[in-house]
Amino acid sequence: MDKPDDPRDPTALIARRLRDERARRGWTLDDLAQRAGVSKAMLSKLERSEASPTAALLGRISGALGMTLSTLLAADPAPGARLARRADQPTWRDPATGYLRRQVSPLSDMPVQLIEVEFPPGAEVAYPAAAFAFIRQAIWVIAGTLEFAEGTHLHRLRPGDCLELGPAADCVFANRSRAPCRYLVAVVKR
Repeated sequence: MDKPDDPRDPTALIARRLRDERARRGWTLDDLAQRAGVSKAMLSKLERSEASPTAALLGRISGALGMTLSTLLAADPAPGARLARRADQPTWRDPATGYLRRQVSPLSDMPVQLIEVEFPPGAEVAYPAAAFAFIRQAIWVIAGTLEFAEGTHLHRLRPGDCLELGPAADCVFANRSRAPCRYLVAVVKR
């Protein structure tokens, strides 16, 4: 039996968003599974809130849907929302790495999104090029060190460094240090 949707529960929010986005496109579970490279069984579990997806899995799904990860993880935008108090900013934690993602900017139709990430020591998350095909983004490191592999090019970013991402490529975010890394991602929809 399906769990009732709780708007504060990220797993329930993702489940509803996946069901809604598939329905809006007229896609079956098979359609999304083929486009995302994710098993139909896993998608079914996600849509029933029976599994908590990892960041890498959500990256494949968001790329297949042609939407940003922030949009996939966020509640519906509030009309006219211009202020996002920290206490009200949606967060999501990757169950595999402990990576914490906070939607800093208001949930609105503004084309720029700001995301704060707290990346634990030893964490690594890979995203396919499809997750970046329809956005432009910049990464600004606030604290710690971030290794960012953009295709075959490796960038080592330290506090204050800001990197604008190039053409869509498979990417890996990694914190190889013993200290947490904190960075801000600015995402612009194309």
